[in-house]
Order: sequence, then structure tokens, then C-alpha cells
Amino acid sequence: MFQTVTLSLFEGLWMTFKIFGLTLLMALPLGLIISFGSMSKFAVIRYPIKLFIWIIRGTPLMLQLIIFGFGPGLLGISGMNTFIAVIMAFVINYACYFSEIFRGGIEAIPKGQYEAGTVLGLTKRQIFFKIVLLQVVKNILPPMSNEFLTLVKDTSLANTIMIYEITWNAKRFMNSAGILWPLFYSGLFYLAFCGILTLLFGYAEKKLSYYHN
Repeated sequence: MFQTVTLSLFEGLWMTFKIFGLTLLMALPLGLIISFGSMSKFAVIRYPIKLFIWIIRGTPLMLQLIIFGFGPGLLGISGMNTFIAVIMAFVINYACYFSEIFRGGIEAIPKGQYEAGTVLGLTKRQIFFKIVLLQVVKNILPPMSNEFLTLVKDTSLANTIMIYEITWNAKRFMNSAGILWPLFYSGLFYLAFCGILTLLFGYAEKKLSYYHN
């Protein structure tokens, strides 16, 4: 039984990893774009984006998953793949959270950094990518690490709309065999995943420790 449960949880881990990886792949760049919009000088751009961020951050991810998973069918739109619905919900949700972290990191950079770049004859693009970006990355690492760890655990919500990740596979044994230990066992997978991320972020913070504002 132990071997069967372990293999099943590893199958769920692969699904968890796919949700985690695809969410980061799309949510990080999208979050940066949204952060630029929320800092726009044009109110017609800034206020709708801020409203959108407020709505997404102010409603539960589980509710968003249900809307993306079952909403199209209720509206008569067929053919929506459940996995795609999950990825869309996660990407939009985390992009909004990431955008606020990016915005805080960018706004924390002293204006003198931009002025120094201008004096050196750099363009705004060069100033951002050569001077500002690495300092922003250093500033946002701690809050980003928290969001990454939260994302690992939030992937368990995907079972709300029938995605077979770690928690779903553990619950399956509880329902079919009446055993509880697979649920506790699944926690070790999450702990290992989060532990690896914690080590990686700790290493990254040390590598960027020489950047000081």
C-alpha cells in the first residue's frame, strides 16, 4: 500500500509542479506589465488596472477557480479544458499579487539612481535594465519568496475543479480505503518542495547582497 500511495502522490506532484511552473512562467512577466500600468501617468490606464487588481486580490482564489472552471459551461461555452481554466485562474491571480510587489520594488528605488543614469547618457530603457532592475530584484526577493511558497500550497485548490494534484490523490485513498495517513504523507511532499525553494531564495539573497540602495 505504501508503494502505491507513494507512486500516486508522485503523479500528483508532477501536476502540482506543472501548475506551479506554468503559473510563474506567465504570471511574472504579466505582473511586471500590470505594475507598469498601475504606475502609469494616465488615469484612464491606471485606475481600471488598480480596480482590476483590487477585485482579484479581494476575492478568494477558490472562487476564481470555480468561475473559470464552471463559468464557461454555465454560459453555454463548451470546450474549455479544465487544466487551462486552472492555469488562467492562477496566472491572473498571481500576476496581480506580483504586480504589487514589482510596483513596491520599483518605487523604492531612489530617484537619484535614475538621475545618475541620465547624467551618464543612458536611455530610460538602459537605466531600468542596467541600474534599476537588479536592485528591484534584490528588494522584492523576500516578498516574492513568500508568494512562491504560497503558490506551492495553493496548487492544492486545483482539486476544486477536478484536477488530480497531490491533495486529490491523497484524498482518493482516504475515500476508497478509509485510511488517513496519505493526507499527512502528502504534507511531506509540500514541505520538501517548499524547502527546496527556501534554499534557492536564500542562495539568491546572498548572491545579491552586494546591491545596496
